[in-house]
Amino acid sequence: MHIPPPDDADRVPQAAGPGKGLREVAIFRHNLFRISEPFISDQAQHLRRYRPLYVGRKRFGSPPEGATSLALEDLYKRYTLPRIGLQMLTGNTRPYLRLMARQRPSLIHAHFGIEGVAALGLARQLGIPLVTTFHGFDATLKPHIMLGSPAWFRYPLLRHKLAREGNLFLCASAFIRQRLLETGFPESRTHTHYIGVDCQTIRPRELAEERPLILHVARLVEVKGTAYLLRAFATVARQHDQARLLIIGDGPLRRRLQALAASLGVRDRVEFLGALPHAEVLAWMRKAAMLALPGIRTATGREEGLGMVLLEAAATGLPIIGSRVGGIPECILDGRTGFLIPERDASALAERMSKLLENPVGRHQMGAAGRALVESRFNIDRQTAALEDFYDSLLGRGR
Repeated sequence: MHIPPPDDADRVPQAAGPGKGLREVAIFRHNLFRISEPFISDQAQHLRRYRPLYVGRKRFGSPPEGATSLALEDLYKRYTLPRIGLQMLTGNTRPYLRLMARQRPSLIHAHFGIEGVAALGLARQLGIPLVTTFHGFDATLKPHIMLGSPAWFRYPLLRHKLAREGNLFLCASAFIRQRLLETGFPESRTHTHYIGVDCQTIRPRELAEERPLILHVARLVEVKGTAYLLRAFATVARQHDQARLLIIGDGPLRRRLQALAASLGVRDRVEFLGALPHAEVLAWMRKAAMLALPGIRTATGREEGLGMVLLEAAATGLPIIGSRVGGIPECILDGRTGFLIPERDASALAERMSKLLENPVGRHQMGAAGRALVESRFNIDRQTAALEDFYDSLLGRGR
């Protein structure tokens, strides 16, 4: 296929980056480098036999040092709303073809099902395989909810086309894989693949660093169960004078949750820190006594796909508390690395948080067991090597 060179108005920057000589994989995400999605670039930067090329509509943060990224916002002098909207609504691949005129990746790896649908035509036009990783809402959210979103409406309409024509589907948890199979994705091409966490960068904390902090790291949306955590903490606060709740993350429910904290009488014991860079989140983990993610099933169908923050907390040596929903039980050994509780049960959550606060020996033992679990099952080096094996199989290569 002939791709015309860009004109002055649609100038494409010359890409450059490390790892020349390696096969290139286009990491496709519409909104690149979001502060809440460090796991995408963490995985890509751990590739050893392939070189990542980040491709999307817009950057919401800085790319990893030395990495090559291309975004549609680079293509035009003015990335105007009509241009964004038209490409979003039509799924036209021509802007991406122009953007990637100087690149010839060996395959595309799309993150989230929405991106898988968007990249399907691009992969076919380039004549390369398409890998799609599903992370959660893209496997659980009810279709009629997606149809109401200009950014998502094409996905439920074309999901079955993706299932037929996509080369490989990776799921961030076994729970997500089961959901995809129920919607018609082929069993032979749909696999569970945990992204994992960096056990070299994230080291177990020293016990002297710990404070009586209960940590919650989440986007402030219903599925994370933050309202139930606040109600549980109101009980804990009456029993433990020094306990504080630290909430890292932002979202549409922030004001409502702050009002709830005030109504429960714990406004002075709860801190809403907003969204923080990944390094700062990891620093707070080193100071916490535990991490809680009491996820819930929502009326829209959303459930937690896994919860990368749970793995990072466990790697730091924190005991973790989560609900028995979605993929959360896949990373918590109940009673050994933390606790699993019924969803929407603030009383059970309060009881488990108090138990951990009152038992420093027990929580440190749980933290050590959690670290061992992450090292054995969720180490990003091992998981990324397995990912590259998937890439190799699509390209007909051996190790």
